[in-house]
Amino acid sequence: MEVLSLTVALVTIFGWCVLASRLERAGLTAPIVFVAAGFVFTEVAGLFDLQLEPELVKSIAEVTLVWILFSDASKVRLMQFERDLGTYVRLLGVGLPLTVALGTVVAITVLGFEPWAALLLGAALAPTDAALGASVMSNPRVPGPIRGALNVESGLNDGIATPIVLVAIAGVASDEGIAGVDSPGRAVLALVVGVVAGVVIGWLGGAVIKEARRRRWLSEELAGPAGLALALLAYTGALVVDGNGFVAAFVGGLVFGNVAGRGGDKEVYFVEQTGALASMICWLVFGALAVPMIGDHLSWSIVLYVALSLTLVRMLPVALALLGAGFGRYGVFFIGWFGPRGLASVVFALLALEGLHDDAGSDVVAVIALAVLVSVVVHGITAVPLANRFPATPKPAGDREEAP
Repeated sequence: MEVLSLTVALVTIFGWCVLASRLERAGLTAPIVFVAAGFVFTEVAGLFDLQLEPELVKSIAEVTLVWILFSDASKVRLMQFERDLGTYVRLLGVGLPLTVALGTVVAITVLGFEPWAALLLGAALAPTDAALGASVMSNPRVPGPIRGALNVESGLNDGIATPIVLVAIAGVASDEGIAGVDSPGRAVLALVVGVVAGVVIGWLGGAVIKEARRRRWLSEELAGPAGLALALLAYTGALVVDGNGFVAAFVGGLVFGNVAGRGGDKEVYFVEQTGALASMICWLVFGALAVPMIGDHLSWSIVLYVALSLTLVRMLPVALALLGAGFGRYGVFFIGWFGPRGLASVVFALLALEGLHDDAGSDVVAVIALAVLVSVVVHGITAVPLANRFPATPKPAGDREEAP
């Protein structure tokens, strides 16, 4: 049965890769396909039984998150963002914390969650995933600054939210008396150690690869695997010194990308492609493991929370953060609305489910699962119509002008 399950999963991945362009034109996306496949293979065909292998689920989630954090951060070139740095600071330094805080308050008020569980939910649903809206990112009618803001925000907000999620998981575990999870205080200390480890490993890795390329020691065929190994090294290296591996992967990617420069693009691309493969598996696991929980926990309060999370909880903080930024009312609305919840939230849900077990984590995971599913459909349907409301030919002075 294990060999059959693996075979079915590989056939699904191969089929999607071959038909992706055609299926996307029909409105299907990788998350929709793999979540549906995971659900059907588990609940209908009975092929998957992932609940018996929690370590497998944990490993898939952790490795996927490491590659996502490293590749997203390594594509950020600090010197290239001087023009719109203020926008990124607004979205990540003001909008994101406000989104987490508002999501936490709403979870306490609407769902009656305890503070740590509410913080976990608010932080897990705060990151956005621009990859789910490729039609927006590639649409020339969407002004460049708006596309850039959405792209950079989605690339960095998962790394910023990760420490909050991990501390919140530790807090829930402490309240529930679950063994094997660090206390909140120890989790915070691990974050600091992770930052230091990420800086050191990222800088050394970037400097070594840059020098090896200059001396022509580096085999271009092996540059990609070197980057892949470095991403995992940042994670494991932090664990060796009792640091947070996820934070180290994010910081390591950020430092590596800026030290290695454009010469490191090949390494980053390979990590990104490998992460894409891992993400397909992660969506499959999510559909098999988390989606079935929705029916067991579904209530009007959860539906209300999901509706608020995808609208008010995201859009109000964005509107406040972008006051006076010059985007115009429609531009601010578009940035606020187009915040699809995606792979980062899925990985956080899997980590919470594995770390907190069914009793303490299932409620949070059910809310995250419903929010991601609704987001995948709703944001996918509205992306093109809303993007097409921007002028076909933006005026030279006004990428940020309000759409009619």
